[in-house]
Amino acid sequence: MRISLRVNGEAHEADVWEGESLLYVLRERLGYPGSKNACEQGECGSCSVMLDGDLVCACLVLAAQADGHDLVTVEGLAEDGRLHRVQEAFVAAGAVQCGFCTPGLVVAAADLLQRTADPSDDEIREALSGNLCRCTGYAKIFDAVRMAAQ
Repeated sequence: MRISLRVNGEAHEADVWEGESLLYVLRERLGYPGSKNACEQGECGSCSVMLDGDLVCACLVLAAQADGHDLVTVEGLAEDGRLHRVQEAFVAAGAVQCGFCTPGLVVAAADLLQRTADPSDDEIREALSGNLCRCTGYAKIFDAVRMAAQ
C-alpha cells in the first residue's frame, strides 16, 4: 500500500507492507535513522517520535496508521541549523553515553518541556519513565532536562 505523511515538515510517500512498523519505514525507507530499533515492544523508548503532537513509540505504530499524519523525529527538533535546546543540554551535561537511548530521551524531554516549562523532578521522572538507558544512572539526563528548562 502507498502512504503519504509529513516527517519533520517534509512531505513523503512510501510503499509499505500492511504490517510494517512506522519505525522501519522511518529508518529504512525514508532515511531517518535517529529513532533506534531496540526492543520492538514499546518498552525502551528508543524509537520515540511525535505523531500529530503526541509522543509514541514508532515500533508500536503501523506505518499505515501514520498515513496522512505529521511526525517529528529527533532529527526534526533542530531549527535553522541549530540543535534544539534539549539536544544542546544533553551534550553540555554529558548525558550522552552510547547514544542508543538518547534520541528517544531527547524527544520525550522536548515533549515534556513543551507541555511544562519548569518541570519538577517527579514530572521529569514520569515523562522519561518510558525510556530505558543501560549506560547511565540517569543523573546527567536529569541534569540535561533541568538545564534545558532554564
